Amino acid sequence: MTQNTITVAYGDGIGPEIMESVLKILSHAKTGLQIETIEIGEKVYKKGFSSGITDDVWEVINRNKVLLKAPITTPLGRGYKSLNVTFRRSLGLFANIRPAISYHPFIGTFRDMDIVIIRENEEDLYSGIEYKLTQNATMAMKLISVPGCQRIVRYAFEYARANNRKKVTCVTKSNILKITDGLFQDVFSQIALEYPEIQAEHMLADIASARVASRPENFDVIVTLNLYGDILSDIASEVSGSVGLAGSANIGKEHAMFEAVHGSAPDIAGKNIANPSGLLNSAVMMLRYMGHHKEANQIYNAWLKTIEEGYHTADIYTDEQSKEKLSTTEFTQAVIGNFGKEPKQLINQHVSKENNKINVTESIIVDEVIELVGVDVFLRKSFTPALAEELKNLDNAFRLHMVSNRGLLIWPRGADICPVDFYRFRFLKADNVSNITQDDVLRLINKINELKFEIMSIINLNTYDDNLGFSLAQGE
Repeated sequence: MTQNTITVAYGDGIGPEIMESVLKILSHAKTGLQIETIEIGEKVYKKGFSSGITDDVWEVINRNKVLLKAPITTPLGRGYKSLNVTFRRSLGLFANIRPAISYHPFIGTFRDMDIVIIRENEEDLYSGIEYKLTQNATMAMKLISVPGCQRIVRYAFEYARANNRKKVTCVTKSNILKITDGLFQDVFSQIALEYPEIQAEHMLADIASARVASRPENFDVIVTLNLYGDILSDIASEVSGSVGLAGSANIGKEHAMFEAVHGSAPDIAGKNIANPSGLLNSAVMMLRYMGHHKEANQIYNAWLKTIEEGYHTADIYTDEQSKEKLSTTEFTQAVIGNFGKEPKQLINQHVSKENNKINVTESIIVDEVIELVGVDVFLRKSFTPALAEELKNLDNAFRLHMVSNRGLLIWPRGADICPVDFYRFRFLKADNVSNITQDDVLRLINKINELKFEIMSIINLNTYDDNLGFSLAQGE
C-alpha cells in the first residue's frame, strides 16, 4: 500500500523556483500525490519565530509524515536556530542518506563513483550545545550515545544488504577523540560481525576526505558521525560533478524528510537559472520511500536521458560536455519531454534499489559497574602554581591531580603556553579513600566557592567496569 499525501515547503531563495519545477515533473508522472503546503523559513523567522516554524505547521508535518522541502535561509545573527537541524532532531530523523554518483562523461571527470554516505543526524556537535564560559573561552559539547551509534551503524549495514552493496566504511577521528569517536568505532566493529558477507573497514576522517576527493571508486557505503558526514557528503557531491545534483533523504522510524543538499542561493533567486536536479533527485528518493517505484524510475530515467543529451543548466554547463545551456523552466520541460525514454549509458549504474522498510534496533547499556572517582572543576581564574598549592589539599577526600589549559597539562609539570582565563582543575579521590560520593563532590565544590573562585562548569569523573570514562590531558 502506498502513501499519497505529502507536506511541501517551497523554501527561500531559489526554493520556490525549483519546487515548482519538481512538482510539475511529479504531476506529469501521474504520481497521484496530494500536496499540503506549509510556510517555514525566512518569512517565519522575520515574523518573530526564532525557530522558523509555527505550531500549526508542526501539526501538518506530524500528520502527513513525509516532507519534501526546498532550501531555506536562516537569518544571520544570534538567536536563530537551524530549522534543518530542528526537523532532524524533533522528528527523529536519525539517518541522512546522501548518494554521490558519477555522471561521466556527461558531467565531471571521475568515471567510477557510486558512494552512499549515511550520516548520523541527531547527535555530535550538531546538538548545538554551546557556551561562552568566560570573555576568552567558549565550549561546545560533542554528545554521542550508544543507542544513537547502534541505530545509524545498523541502518548502514541493513542498507548495504538491501541494496547489494559490498563494503561499509566507518569514518571517525578516534585517534584523537578516543571516547566519543572511539565509541562509534567500537559499536561499528561489534555490529559488523553480524554481517559477514559485507566488508567492513575503518578510516580516519582526514584521510577519508582526501580519498573521497582523489579515489572515490574505492568507497561503497560510508557511515559516519554528523559533522564528518556533512563535510564528506559535500566533498563527494562536488567530486561527482556538482552539489546542485545531489539529493538527500532524512529517515526516521515514523517520519521522513527529503531535500536537496545545496542551500537557498539567494544571489541567483528569481533569475530562472537554478538547477532543480538536487531537489528532483530527492523527490525520486521520496517516491521510492513511499512505494511509488514505477513513477520514480520514470522520472529518474527521463532526468538521466536529459543529462546524456547534453541539456544542462548553467551550473553544470561546459563547452566540452554540454550541448545547450537551459534555464530552470527549459530544463524542466526537457525532462518531461524525455518521459518514457531510456538513457543509454547511465541506466545500469543509477537505478537505485533503495529499501524503505529498513528496520533498526538499539539498546541502553545497564549492566556496567560505575564508580565515581573524581571531578573536573572549570574555574574562571588566572593560573599560578600558588593557586594549585592552595587547592591541593582543600578536602581530605580528594587530591588535586592536575591542571590543564585547553586540554594541555600545565601542572604539576609542563608550561602554560597561552594565557587564558579558564582552567580545568582535576580532583581525584585521595589515595587513602576507598570511595567517594556525590555528597563529597558537593562538599568540595562548596569549599572552592568559599574561596570566592568563580566556578564555570563541573563534570563528574567515573569509571565503567574499571575503564576510564574521561580523557587524559595532553601530557598527563
